[in-house]
Amino acid sequence: MIDQLESTPEWDICIIGGGATGLGTALDAASRGFKTILFEQYDFAKGTSSRSTKLVHGGVRYLQQGNIKLVMDALKERGLLLNNAPHLVHNQKFVVPNYKWWEKPFYGIGLKIYDRMAGKLGLGPSQLLSKEKTLELAPTLDPEDLKGGVLYHDGQFDDARLAISIAQTAAQYGAVLLNYFPVIDLLKFKNKVSGVWVKDFFTGKEHEVKSKVIINATGVFTDSIMKMDDPTHENIINPSQGIHLVVDKEFLPGDTAIMIPRTDDGRVLFAVPWHNKIVLGTTDTPVDIVSAEPVPLKEEIEFILNHIGRYLSKDPQLSDVKSMFAGLRPLIKGRSKKTAALSRDHLVSITHSGLITITGGKWTTYRKMAEDAVDIALEQSGLPQNPCITKELKLSGHDKTAASADIISFNHEELEKSIKRAVDEEMCMTVEDFLSRRTRQLLLDARAAINKGPEIANLMAIQMKKDEYWIKEQVNDFTLIANHYLPVLSNQP
Repeated sequence: MIDQLESTPEWDICIIGGGATGLGTALDAASRGFKTILFEQYDFAKGTSSRSTKLVHGGVRYLQQGNIKLVMDALKERGLLLNNAPHLVHNQKFVVPNYKWWEKPFYGIGLKIYDRMAGKLGLGPSQLLSKEKTLELAPTLDPEDLKGGVLYHDGQFDDARLAISIAQTAAQYGAVLLNYFPVIDLLKFKNKVSGVWVKDFFTGKEHEVKSKVIINATGVFTDSIMKMDDPTHENIINPSQGIHLVVDKEFLPGDTAIMIPRTDDGRVLFAVPWHNKIVLGTTDTPVDIVSAEPVPLKEEIEFILNHIGRYLSKDPQLSDVKSMFAGLRPLIKGRSKKTAALSRDHLVSITHSGLITITGGKWTTYRKMAEDAVDIALEQSGLPQNPCITKELKLSGHDKTAASADIISFNHEELEKSIKRAVDEEMCMTVEDFLSRRTRQLLLDARAAINKGPEIANLMAIQMKKDEYWIKEQVNDFTLIANHYLPVLSNQP
């Protein structure tokens, strides 16, 4: 891909940002037949796109807020994703426990509306449950005062693995995608953007890349690219942090997730089975600083543990947390001061110089966001209006079983195979790429991932022909990052 970067005089579409939106945009553009290149400053899906609640959903919370259009779009996209990536997306049952008399009719009616909105792309009808049936599905719910529950269906997925699957599909259509290639400046000709300056993180070599269209799809980093284009640009993103805690399956045995429809800050709270663990989340905390490695705050951790403890018969403690991770949402500035109410709708904007920015939205609607961005890019640039084909486009690996996310039980041979595939076929460049995103070990059990670091570094070094110095550096780098996923260490000075 670096060879192609160096030998192509001009591209049709250049995308900055390798998260869900950027990768989706690259796939959309390449599958329409355009010469497409994408640059990501870290690893694919390193930021927000690997730190979600692992749900492909319409968003029950947005239904509460009355954002019907967002829910309709998302439910439609959920159905398409289930068809196009069945290896990574599946139907997940949820129970809404009811502890007050009015909750069952209230949430029952709301979720029937949710079903209706999904139409023929629905995943199954919602049902009202007795107390007995509710406890059968979620045996660890607190039985005291439990009146019953409502069962509904939504989608569940592996976010970082889906990002890699989208990248591989884009590559099959001829897209060039490069991770660890930060964009350091925009090129202009007669005050119009005409390309980008990029730098290879590993070699330090810089490249001038010319392109008819530049699309900024950098999520929470949106404003920094827009300031490259225009130093007087006023920020349009209000980042908000959401954290998740991962605990053992014993806190919610079985295969049913729980959705708590109302917390003290007005958000919903989930407990979702994922790779044989339970993901608890999420929070909504406004943040001022956009970091590549956001860290859960003490009050966020306490918020989740306190709230989930109100509903479970056995309350998870901090010592039960296997891993914790934080992600930043690129919320578009609205009039509201409260981030839970800021817009999740996506926005496509065009500057005077022709820089196109796509931001906002959520994982579930990545395909629709990409389609909108490319449609606008074609209108602006005079490129041929080739139609979008991603609605029915099966993603790479759809006909195979997904690779294991948890590698702790792997023997040496299985580990070697897994690393060989990640390095040869998935552009895995670092130990962190492998343990955090090609597999999900860091998110499932941070301590186990740290212990595995040296073995992974050694096996990757053999595969990539690296030396002892590289191994040492990789282990150090990974351990430094992974320590923030450990509940005990994160809040110590």
